[in-house]
Amino acid sequence: MSISLILNIVIFILLIIFLKKSSKSHWSLAQKVFAGLCLGVVFGFILQAVYGETSTVLKDSISWFNIVGNGYVKLLQMVVMPLVLVSILSAVIKLHNASSLGKISVFSIGTLLVTTAIAALVGVGVTQLFGLSAAGLVQGTQESARLDKINADYIGKVTDLSVPDIFLSFIPTNPFAELTGAHPTSIISVVIFATFLGIAGIQLIKDNAEKGQRIILAIDTLQAWVMKLVRLVMTLTPYGVFALMTKVVASSNITDIINLAGFLVASYLGIAIMFAVHALVLRLSGVNPLRFFKKVMPVLTFAFTSRSSAASIPLSIEAQTRRLGIPESIASFAASFGTTIGQNGCAGLYPAMLAVMVAPTVGINPFDPVWIATLVAVVTLSSIGVAGVGGGATFAALIVLPIMGLPVTLVALLISIEPLIDMGRTALNVSGSMTAGMATSQWMQQTDKDILLSDREELLNHR
Repeated sequence: MSISLILNIVIFILLIIFLKKSSKSHWSLAQKVFAGLCLGVVFGFILQAVYGETSTVLKDSISWFNIVGNGYVKLLQMVVMPLVLVSILSAVIKLHNASSLGKISVFSIGTLLVTTAIAALVGVGVTQLFGLSAAGLVQGTQESARLDKINADYIGKVTDLSVPDIFLSFIPTNPFAELTGAHPTSIISVVIFATFLGIAGIQLIKDNAEKGQRIILAIDTLQAWVMKLVRLVMTLTPYGVFALMTKVVASSNITDIINLAGFLVASYLGIAIMFAVHALVLRLSGVNPLRFFKKVMPVLTFAFTSRSSAASIPLSIEAQTRRLGIPESIASFAASFGTTIGQNGCAGLYPAMLAVMVAPTVGINPFDPVWIATLVAVVTLSSIGVAGVGGGATFAALIVLPIMGLPVTLVALLISIEPLIDMGRTALNVSGSMTAGMATSQWMQQTDKDILLSDREELLNHR
């Protein structure tokens, strides 16, 4: 271990201590997370300037930083399945009727799919506005390796799945295996298992009130236990964000960012427009968008730095229930389904942009209204199928492009800036799921207004 590496690790530890000391006890979680993000950006830029992104010392340093950053993500992933299981189970068993469950599913999934269709249109618009095209993009060694991997590992997995296969993959044959995250559809499978288990619990309550009350008590106890675990992990959020942001900034290739600046800027413009769409949906459902985004900012910040929608589920459910006043039943369904269905960024905006860029290279007019309408329909329906194969934006593109008769090479050519774009896309995905939860809660008139209108920051500031 070199002296430079030891020095970087020591500085990293000192900065964590500094972050801990400077984060005053009365600071909200949002303020602490923002402080961690800013500190990570500054430290990352310094490391980038001193070593450069190809430095062995920097790579070794990041591997040590990952103990905090990736370790925090893994802790959240650890609690995802238990949280989804007990949250959905508790939500269903307390509904007492199936009609409410049906309305929640229709409203939340419907909102996710409609906003994904809008995201596809936005992707088409910003790509045409910037005049982006796949022509002229250079395929280097890194891009060639990525393309070979796509051809070897992914194409068959995507093209072999039919629509019926995708829906059948949602149904768990072994719920205990799904709780381990054994398949790409494990989250949806756990939701389905918990839903049926909850419905069976409702029937038991009707048939035997005494046993039913024992079940409710057991579920309430288990849920309280899991939520204690979630809040324990959440106290580490500022430090996880600091480590993750340091890694992103320090390892970014400035040259590649400059070369693909047009696509990067267009992507973030599209993401910004979609956040405005979410704000409009919130406004139409009777919610102040500024208040909403202020309350969920820690969740969006984590999603941005971690690039993991699934790991954001615990934070999302916690923010929806404790800061926005959304019933647990709605929050749990929106957060769970939003991770795998109708992802506005990964499954809506991104594949639409790629399709418009590739179309001219094979003689297709991307301005043709019929072609655009077809693309939007394919993107929207494919956003359900992404859960069937896993892999987020890459798999979404690999589903959409072949259906539209387009080559998939462009997916590999953008690898150098993929992490930077994926950060914004993931934040948009999570925002979409929480927007769906908030809108559904408002439409069903189940929002706790006292919590929604409260400005008390301590609701998520677990000490």
